Amino acid sequence: MYNNSMKLLFLSSLMMGTILSISSNAWLGIWMGLEINLLSIIPLLTNNKNMMINESSIKYFIIQVMPSTMLLISILLIQMKYMIWWEKENIPSMMIMSSMMMKMGAAPFHFWLPEVMGSTSWMNCLILLTWQKIAPMMTLSYCIKMSSFTFTVILLGIIIGAMGGLNQTSLRQIMAYSSISHLGWMISSMVISENSWELYLCIYFLLNIAVIMMFSSMKLFSLNQAYLSGNPSMEIKFLMMLSLLSLGGLPPMLGFLPKWIVIQSLIDNNMTTIMFLMVTFTTITLNYYMRISFSAIILSHTEKSWLMGIKINKSKMIPSMMTTISMLGLICTSSLMLFY
Repeated sequence: MYNNSMKLLFLSSLMMGTILSISSNAWLGIWMGLEINLLSIIPLLTNNKNMMINESSIKYFIIQVMPSTMLLISILLIQMKYMIWWEKENIPSMMIMSSMMMKMGAAPFHFWLPEVMGSTSWMNCLILLTWQKIAPMMTLSYCIKMSSFTFTVILLGIIIGAMGGLNQTSLRQIMAYSSISHLGWMISSMVISENSWELYLCIYFLLNIAVIMMFSSMKLFSLNQAYLSGNPSMEIKFLMMLSLLSLGGLPPMLGFLPKWIVIQSLIDNNMTTIMFLMVTFTTITLNYYMRISFSAIILSHTEKSWLMGIKINKSKMIPSMMTTISMLGLICTSSLMLFY
């Protein structure tokens, strides 16, 4: 009871910090919101029964202090109006962008994300992949514009997200590299339109919730568990495969819709080079999604016959419903677009 009340307290302050950050009209208010958010998530990441989780929370704290300090220095530089050459070189803007990318784990400041996610629980992973990205993404949208720095960050995000996940066996680290790849897409859509990246973020949140809830309910943490899962239900494995392919952006799943919008926007703005590179490297990410999902289906013959009588847990029904939404989402939205 005590632990639940403490978690509720820190979750509410976590949400309050994010809301303060995204609703503030001053840089100092944004910084304060991010600090409240940081101090609230550290107790959620700790666990007295598991020292590895405590180690990941310490890593997270040390890493997150660095972008907070960088943001504060950038705010001071912006306030020092007499340093005109800083403004011409866009140094404060680049420092703010770098600090926000480090906070949310975008490449090339991504090194902490797979390490922290690799040794924490699925629910903490869900918070890190969803809620913890809202405030940094909003702050980044205030000062981002297309430049060689932004171009490099977008390409690095998609390349590292594609290559980093190929040799991973931990599902949590695969989800971390998937997040790095998706952040590259979100940053590219942020340059073009505010509505497109917000839509991308919402759909990404929905798909992450579906996949992580399914992994959490089945207690899957590594690839060999996905291959030889004790869960006998082929339907559950099929729904897991659909969720992963939707997260990878395979048409006609819902996950392809935001990518479709971003591709169309990039073509309309004559940014075909970056669009071609993004699509090319994103197809590599589908490789490790398909490796998990198809292997779980194909290797079903290794399951023991005495497991066939186990009933499906009711806790898997919610992820199953969300998977159905992700599967039918693009078909429904495409149908609606035909009418308008």
